[in-house]
Amino acid sequence: MENVLQRLLDAELKAQAIVENAKNERDQLVSEAREEVKRAEQRFELRIPEIYSAFTDKAEERAKTQINELERRYQERRQLLTELSKQHQKQAVADVLDLLLNVEKN
Repeated sequence: MENVLQRLLDAELKAQAIVENAKNERDQLVSEAREEVKRAEQRFELRIPEIYSAFTDKAEERAKTQINELERRYQERRQLLTELSKQHQKQAVADVLDLLLNVEKN
């Protein structure tokens, strides 16, 4: 009987040691995971200016593209209006001259 009790006591001590080792491993893994998260956050913090710069560069490029497109359309519209005014200028001068010369007839 004493032998069985001793074996049970030994088994319990081994089980406690296993549990203690598992707790220590768990604590170590949690600690390592926290450190890795901390390092990842630090890497991210260091990249924030780079990310911001890339975003700003892309936004500026899109803005320049939009400005160029607006300027191109403005120039096209301006050219069209200039051509239309030249086309109608001769007719307008002729109409005004006709009105002035033929005032007595109207």
